Amino acid sequence: MPGPLKQAPPPLRVDTARVVLAGIGVWVVALVVVLLLGDRLDRTWTWTCVAGIGLPFLGLAIMRWQGQLGRRGPDADPDR
Repeated sequence: MPGPLKQAPPPLRVDTARVVLAGIGVWVVALVVVLLLGDRLDRTWTWTCVAGIGLPFLGLAIMRWQGQLGRRGPDADPDR
């Protein structure tokens, strides 16, 4: 029988907005590369990059509406 289980570590505090904005930046770079390649690629890749840039803004708006953004100050509840 295995020994006693270890307690789970506390969750990491991550600034979700920065992670999402970094992802948008990666999609912008991908869009520039796709546009530079021009007709060598299918147009599906262009629209995939556009969706990768636009949809995260919808996600950020939903997170703000739910109150998940902007709680990182000193008065933020550490358990939420």
